[in-house]
Amino acid sequence: MIQKIERIIIGVVFGGIPVVTCFLAGWWLSYLYLPEALIGPCAIGGLLLGAVLDVLLFRNGIQRIYAMKPVFWMLAYFFYSICVFGFFMGVPVFNVVLALPAGLFVGGWLVRSGADLVQARKFAQRTSIFTTAILLGVCLVSAMIALSDPSTGANLEGLLGLSFEVTRSMIVAVILSGGLAILGLQWWLAEKSVVVSYKLLLSNT
Repeated sequence: MIQKIERIIIGVVFGGIPVVTCFLAGWWLSYLYLPEALIGPCAIGGLLLGAVLDVLLFRNGIQRIYAMKPVFWMLAYFFYSICVFGFFMGVPVFNVVLALPAGLFVGGWLVRSGADLVQARKFAQRTSIFTTAILLGVCLVSAMIALSDPSTGANLEGLLGLSFEVTRSMIVAVILSGGLAILGLQWWLAEKSVVVSYKLLLSNT
């Protein structure tokens, strides 16, 4: 069961890259350079092109994905970090969820590489370092946006229904405390997901 879940999640995550990229390219390029009536067809065309590329690139499924160089995996994680950050309009807390598929993928790769538990724990720490570093960059961008927007305080007051004024110092305190909290959670979750995925997949091999 866990191996079936692994194949589905990894296949969807990596297979979604050409689909999402081509769809967004078709949408934005047509938005910038073509009449409004062509935006929809170009976006759908990009989606179909992405699906074709998906089949060509990953026709051998998960074996092809695991055989790729680590730099490709890292770029894939960076790609989805940007997508999640943009989809949730600059709120970095949702990026923490990406640690789960990342841990599942690294755990599966370790099992197929014949790694022992000691090596798995070392790679789990490396995964935590990389994913937390990416999240740190996301948090910094989010903080810059929040501090540069003069309406951030008023937005927080309306969103949370606060009866007092949110000052700049309060915003800074929230950014620092919240940022440290999600970075710590990211580190723990990435490391834990690698080790747990490794053990589960190893026991089902």
